[in-house]
Amino acid sequence: MSHRDEQRLALRGGMQAVSRLVGKGEPKIGIEEFMAVATRFGLSPAALKRIRAIVKQEGMGAGPFLANYYSGLKETANQAFERAGREMFGARYALAVSSGTGALHSAFVAAGVGPGTEVICPAIGFFATAAAVVMAKGIPVFCDVDESMQMDPRKIEQCITKRTVALAPTHWQGGICDMAGVMRVARRHRLRVIEDCAQSFGSTFRGKLAGTIGDLGCFSISAYKIVGGGEGGMVITDDERLWARANQVAECGGLWRPERFAPARYPRELFCGTNYRLSELEAAIDAVQIRRSPAMIRRFRTVRRRILNRLQRYRDIVPQKINDLDGEVGYALRFFPSSLKLSREIAQALVAEGIAASARGEQGAPDWHQYSFMFPVTDRVGPTDDNCPFECPLYLKAGGKARYSRGDCPVADDLFDRCVTVPLNQWFSAQDCRNYAAGINKVLSAFCTRDDKARAWLPGK
Repeated sequence: MSHRDEQRLALRGGMQAVSRLVGKGEPKIGIEEFMAVATRFGLSPAALKRIRAIVKQEGMGAGPFLANYYSGLKETANQAFERAGREMFGARYALAVSSGTGALHSAFVAAGVGPGTEVICPAIGFFATAAAVVMAKGIPVFCDVDESMQMDPRKIEQCITKRTVALAPTHWQGGICDMAGVMRVARRHRLRVIEDCAQSFGSTFRGKLAGTIGDLGCFSISAYKIVGGGEGGMVITDDERLWARANQVAECGGLWRPERFAPARYPRELFCGTNYRLSELEAAIDAVQIRRSPAMIRRFRTVRRRILNRLQRYRDIVPQKINDLDGEVGYALRFFPSSLKLSREIAQALVAEGIAASARGEQGAPDWHQYSFMFPVTDRVGPTDDNCPFECPLYLKAGGKARYSRGDCPVADDLFDRCVTVPLNQWFSAQDCRNYAAGINKVLSAFCTRDDKARAWLPGK
């Protein structure tokens, strides 16, 4: 071939300048990374050695792509995770995110929370709910609870102002809010409802799963919760525009759109968000966890009911109110002794009997699960000198004046300190449940007065 042919462009029939690559590299994510994950499962050195030999023999090719997009797979782990969420909750849309806080932030912005707005949050529930409101540049307003330790629907209306745009009922530690009451108030005042289901995955109210009753449901699917293995979260909704707005917060890069870099298809489709994308490793684990969750929830419910059925009534004890006996996950048993001193004494006696229990009593340390201790919110200090959003001109112009102090929610102040909590284990046998019930009755009989007319542990009994 002549020199001229060699210089001719391949497009015009000439030779390719690069017909093959000589250099041979290793996968970006290969054997060592795989073994680092395997090590987290606590396997013995001998087992890890065998696994390494198998993986080395098999080879890794180019290695996996551990992000949700451009993987070349028919279904990524993120997509499988979202599909599991849609199937379990019967929701039209599910969005996988990196944490429950990311889910809340995305949902609040999607619902229209921003400068000059307020969101009503429960006085008991982890601080992340109120924090996500502040991250969205809104102002949290705390609503008191009732004896279920959930948001009290009777107290919501006194918290509503012209600045209120949403309610954020938090289903507290395996329980369920009175969502019928919450939704009546929300619809009467045309407010969005963002359910925080981080601590009550799988709970139901009158047959409807938590997260499907309001406009958006937010979940923490993480190692700290009953469902999840690492860090992860999810947003569910039946509203396409809310899903799209939540996506734009969580996936600012626009990878979720049919044409990533295309102009906006409708007003306010595109705006600056952040990155709450979930790793494929986390998504793979969490997809399995969701599929396993119904059986786990049934076990918790069985254990709790077995114990409650055997508990005696006492004049000095008020059991936690149950809004839906069949709907609560029930991974803890709670009750309120008549005084702080009695709470502490009962908790100590239960522990001595071999029953895990806790109570804050008279000297409880600060706890970000109760509104008056949520210092990043209640101190009203923003990250910059303009103190946004607490002193945002839009908020002040609208008549806003955020103030927080202990005593704002007296029922929460009282119950949070007096509550005795007995954690339950889904793997308790029937005998374990009988022993726990006998131990609780033994302690309560030593400190309290039996009274068959006192409040029953189970509704309707």
